[in-house]
Amino acid sequence: MCNIKNQFMDIIGTVPNSDNLKKLGFKNLSKVHWNLSPTSLTEISVNKNMGVITDTGALAINTGKFTGRSPKDRFIVKDEKTKDTVWWGDINIPFEEEKFDALYNKIINYFDGKEIYVRDASACSVEEYKLNLRVINEYPWSNQFAANMFIAPKESELNDFNPEWHIINAPGFKADPSIDGTRQSNFAIVNFTKKMIIIGGTGYTGEIKKGIFSVLNYILPQEKNTLSMHCSANVGEKGDTAIFFGLSGTGKTTLSADPKRNLIGDDEHGWKDNTVFNFEGGCYAKCIDLSEEKEPDIWNAIKPGAILENVIFNDNSNKVDFTRSDITENTRVSYPINFINNIAEGSKGNNPKNIFFLTADAFGVLPPISKLDKGQAMFHFISGYTAKVAGTEDGITEPVTAFSACFGAPFLPLHPTKYAEMLGEKMESSNVNVWLVNTGWTGGPYGIGSRMKLSYTRAMITAALNGHLDNVEYQTHKVFGVKIPIVCPNVPSNVLNPKNTWENKSDYDKKANHLAEEFNKNFEQYREKANKEIFEAAPKVIELV
Repeated sequence: MCNIKNQFMDIIGTVPNSDNLKKLGFKNLSKVHWNLSPTSLTEISVNKNMGVITDTGALAINTGKFTGRSPKDRFIVKDEKTKDTVWWGDINIPFEEEKFDALYNKIINYFDGKEIYVRDASACSVEEYKLNLRVINEYPWSNQFAANMFIAPKESELNDFNPEWHIINAPGFKADPSIDGTRQSNFAIVNFTKKMIIIGGTGYTGEIKKGIFSVLNYILPQEKNTLSMHCSANVGEKGDTAIFFGLSGTGKTTLSADPKRNLIGDDEHGWKDNTVFNFEGGCYAKCIDLSEEKEPDIWNAIKPGAILENVIFNDNSNKVDFTRSDITENTRVSYPINFINNIAEGSKGNNPKNIFFLTADAFGVLPPISKLDKGQAMFHFISGYTAKVAGTEDGITEPVTAFSACFGAPFLPLHPTKYAEMLGEKMESSNVNVWLVNTGWTGGPYGIGSRMKLSYTRAMITAALNGHLDNVEYQTHKVFGVKIPIVCPNVPSNVLNPKNTWENKSDYDKKANHLAEEFNKNFEQYREKANKEIFEAAPKVIELV
């Protein structure tokens, strides 16, 4: 560690030769903390009363007003590079170039007289796609989050480190919507031409990592012919890779955490040629209702270096009560991926043999496991279906459909059909199996039926991974057209076809038609750009007797 005093500022830490703070416009900074260790950043956060140490040694912080992403306040600069390539709409909201420049200058001026925390890191575990980043933070714990979540350069690489993208993160800076062009005082804006992300008015750390995920979701498919994916991935003892897609509440984290398989990553990956690779150097896990029994890997990762967000302590102690959601249901923990024991070497694997689309179907319609052909895989990928049940959001009293394109719509700068067609191409070239797995209800909809047993779901996934479903007999679902296995090891056969589990079979048919109509209604927004193979795979409403 070096401590440099010059006419510009005090600098503490390891500074690369590419110190470009002046070129970025920073001036009159009181102190710069550069590439400090998590231990040092934790100590600073505690000394500044920005966090406390838990009984396990992790740092607990409060992100302030915002405890989650603010999708309506995420923008992309619309310019020559992006105007005809970005999928503009409610997800990718355009922002004027001139407004970005003006707001950028205001943020730079906001830092006058302040100390900042700088982190040099990268995204993508494969050298060919590595994206060098420089993250500049107002708060020490935000910088520690960047250290946890991105990939750290080797000591030998630091001196010559040259950033391609910059993230400037100023939670204390508030925009003026009437002048700055934002919706409200908080914002996250991506500028693909200037290779810059500016974040202000929010302390929620997830904006930092999701910003870079959005960047890679543009660069990799658009410029590198590489499929980017919001998924978890693991690899078995024989080198067989599996990918798990799924929205919140579907079991993605739980089902991909397999003690017999090594974790490639838990959230964001790329797939090029014969390689699936992690974007990140860490994990950012939900921890509401966390227990050692349910999630031992996450539980054991909450130690010095980890950051807990918006958790509540037991009275008069520094012991976290993970059942409490006083601040938010979205309590989180970030930690380096090497805090988990069974990690895939190099955070990468070979071509996947199996892909799982996880859905929690609260209508009790979809089979607990079914096999998809190429067209169906692309259709269900674009759909990104799950269901919300009573209690998950205000006003929800019965199950409602929820669709998120490619299981990650908020982070897709390109049209969803681009990602779906790339997936179809990958399926053809790799001969991968694609499975639709319903972790939701059986025997009827939510309120009548019951949640699929986790032991059954694990058994079905294990059977698929081990090839035990390769040569069994299948039947075709009349509405959705997917292939349902007749038998599966360690699963009662009557469970496999959902209609068999309903007491009233005609009620099942009605509900299946209803869900099909919801799927088709959602798909209309993509139909214009979808190829014939995709829209022909849509479910077919059947005539009821």
